[in-house]
Amino acid sequence: MAHSLSANKRVRQEEKRNARNRWRKKLMREVIKDFTDKLSHASIEDATAAFRKAAQTIDRSSSKGTIHKNQAARRKSRLNAKLKAKKLGTGPVAAKGKAKKS
Repeated sequence: MAHSLSANKRVRQEEKRNARNRWRKKLMREVIKDFTDKLSHASIEDATAAFRKAAQTIDRSSSKGTIHKNQAARRKSRLNAKLKAKKLGTGPVAAKGKAKKS
């Protein structure tokens, strides 16, 4: 429990920031989910438009400090790789790294 005025103000500010960050992350997850749905069920043009919207939302979250800029770049890169694989007609993108030996 905060006792000083400045500590109480800091608590109020953090509540607002946390609410905004939760909203931005939720919105980001929604547009990414929309992209993956369109990638698997809709046309390439629809998936490309959804990718642009997802990239824009991810960039906005990054610029506001909700997620780190490297995390934003990684997310966009992975979404773009999925879109490219769909355009080329290949299957799911293979996992990077060494394959497990059976």
